[in-house]
Amino acid sequence: MTKTILTLIAGVLTLSLSGCSLFKSGNANTANDKSEPMLPHDREVISNKTVRETYTSEELKKGIVKGDWSILEVDGQKAVGERAPFLKFVPGEKRVYGNNGCNTLNGDYAYNPADSTLRFGQMLSTMMACNKEGITDYQINQALEATRRYDWKIQDSDYYLYFYNADGKQVMTLMHQNFDFLNGTWLVTSIDDNKLDVPDMKLVIDVDEGKLHGNTGCNILNGTMEIDMEEANSISFNAIGMTRMACPDMNYETALIVALEEASTARPVSRDEVLLFDSQGKQVLSLRRTTDK
Repeated sequence: MTKTILTLIAGVLTLSLSGCSLFKSGNANTANDKSEPMLPHDREVISNKTVRETYTSEELKKGIVKGDWSILEVDGQKAVGERAPFLKFVPGEKRVYGNNGCNTLNGDYAYNPADSTLRFGQMLSTMMACNKEGITDYQINQALEATRRYDWKIQDSDYYLYFYNADGKQVMTLMHQNFDFLNGTWLVTSIDDNKLDVPDMKLVIDVDEGKLHGNTGCNILNGTMEIDMEEANSISFNAIGMTRMACPDMNYETALIVALEEASTARPVSRDEVLLFDSQGKQVLSLRRTTDK
């Protein structure tokens, strides 16, 4: 009996010590994770997984309806609400999401490129009280309900989508806002008019998460990316923070941060090259896609 009791006590002590050891080990790992700022290791995985082709003119010619579109006009009137109204089409889900100037909405959509027909169904919306000045949420909802056909046009490199009712009257005008082409890891090849050869100066952009990560060539940077649904191809990089290591050449680093803060428009040259411009149309950055970490 005595031997049995001693054996049980020894087992309990072993379990207790083992539990304490595991707990302490977990704390030590957590502390080590926070010991120095690092670019998250999963960024490369995310960027590779989310790289997609931008919305091309060929896709428009095929009648494909996808991506983010800001609502510009409803029944010939400028769409002005408490918030910028927009629609986001997700073909894989056959769903549309968005905002009607006040309330968020979502529903089904179906279209046929062969005859340019388009219908919205089972649209749901939040029920917040809305300001009735300008284009109201009610007018946008009515226009979507009345839509039977669609058409598109490219103007000055911007994409426009038009909705028509059963009588052929144009009930809505939308402008394309899709920045999937920015997803990925990019080497900075020029700042303003100055070509660069700084292999470690890279940016990792995740459009879906609205995040910016990267390296200035010396310091690690982090920030956010925002899309302005009211302007064509309009973006902004904000809340940019960096580590503070002393660098041999601070000119490139400072120039990069200034260029990011000035960037307001992004345009793809190809799948692997992107140009960023300031509000005056001046090129501030050129980027080339890379698979290097």
